Amino acid sequence: MPKLTEARYVRSYVLWLRWSDGCAGEVDLAGELYGPIFEPLKDESYFRSFVLSPVTHTVVWPNGADFAPEYLYERTRAAA
Repeated sequence: MPKLTEARYVRSYVLWLRWSDGCAGEVDLAGELYGPIFEPLKDESYFRSFVLSPVTHTVVWPNGADFAPEYLYERTRAAA
């Protein structure tokens, strides 16, 4: 499984992601923000507060919300 090496905010709920195998692209997470842990991410300013975790190799928000790197990788590949 490639590792997430770079993540940038693009617009609304869209992130641009780059993986260690060179795969890169935009992933729209707007339709994935359901459930209590993701509720705060519906605020776009909060959504932009993610960091790239060097431990889990995914994007993580201050409240602990994250997406499985495998899921993000598949979404990136589908968008590329």
